[in-house]
Amino acid sequence: MPATTENQGSFLGRISIRRNQVMSMDGTHDQEMEDLELFQKHVGDRFSELLSTTTTGEDSSGDALLSISWLRRLLDEFLCCEAEFKAVILMGRDPSQIAKPPLDKLLPELLDRVVKSLDVCNAVALGLDAVKNLQRLAEIVVAALDVTPLGDGQVRRAKKALSALIAAMLHEDNANAKGTERNRSFGRRTGNSSGASSKDRVRSLSWTMARNWSASKQIHAMMSNLAAPRGAESSGLAQPVYIMSTVLVFVMWALVAAVPCQERNGLGTHFPLPRQLSWAQPMIGLQEKIAEEWKKKEKKGNVGLLEEMQRMEKLGQSLIEFAESFQFPPETERLDEMKKNVEEFAEICKKMDEGLEPMQQQIREVFHRVVRSRTEFLVVLDQAGKLSAPAV
Repeated sequence: MPATTENQGSFLGRISIRRNQVMSMDGTHDQEMEDLELFQKHVGDRFSELLSTTTTGEDSSGDALLSISWLRRLLDEFLCCEAEFKAVILMGRDPSQIAKPPLDKLLPELLDRVVKSLDVCNAVALGLDAVKNLQRLAEIVVAALDVTPLGDGQVRRAKKALSALIAAMLHEDNANAKGTERNRSFGRRTGNSSGASSKDRVRSLSWTMARNWSASKQIHAMMSNLAAPRGAESSGLAQPVYIMSTVLVFVMWALVAAVPCQERNGLGTHFPLPRQLSWAQPMIGLQEKIAEEWKKKEKKGNVGLLEEMQRMEKLGQSLIEFAESFQFPPETERLDEMKKNVEEFAEICKKMDEGLEPMQQQIREVFHRVVRSRTEFLVVLDQAGKLSAPAV
């Protein structure tokens, strides 16, 4: 049964009550193992639900893979996983427990991935602004062609907008990044109140992405040292840290695959996940679907795999052919085909109009959520360090 917001609240409440009770460590061990297993189950359930309702091709029974609606669901699932992960690791726990091996190494690695994910969030936000610009061109096309009778002036106007639209879609990501320099990110530079060194400060909060910044390299850097715990570590707190790292990397990888971002060559190489882990199975299934789309459409460094943009590009090519061969009065058969394409164009514009702004708000929420969580972890690690320091 898929995990829901309701059973998430029950899960978080259960941990809160249990951690506030005074028990011996022996008495809480079995219950803690149960919490860890439940966290894994919830992650697996969420991605199973996402996989089972994901559609490709002409199937319209669910959310199309890498569509705006699908990506918004993915971001919701991430936020749910993040909340439960923080509860499992931090809620009511003695700071000294998370400062011991192997967490003393694994948690800083996760927090480093979090910092890298902030850069990705900024890049995706810029990419969504670029998609909005494409939407405006598409709306010009719809306004020009959705008239009766259709004349040369309207067709010329539509052709001009279509040419700009297709050129923008086929352009390299680096050029796309230059075109969004006026856009802003949504964070503020944080201070060092948590005791972290200047190297640890959140750095991905500039007004633009650096010219040499690469989405592909950033994702690959996030994958570095991402290895499943083995032996005794696989049944302890190292496991949820690994799961959360994997979820974070997968979500950022999917966002960069879908949304036009700066320099994405080589992104199609997906990261390996252990097939023997039940919670990873649905994520592997989604990963393979996305990698197949990337390979099939051969987009590599171009506009991205956002489903609405793929449809818009295909329709745009057909409408350009109509505009280039237009003669007044148009043939009835060709005019009917054009009207059908324009209707679909208008439908895509509507979906973008309804979904892009809420998706940007979700990206903003993810950004601020992981910043807050990272700060909380740094505070606890700092407390643990002070407790373990020898008295002077």
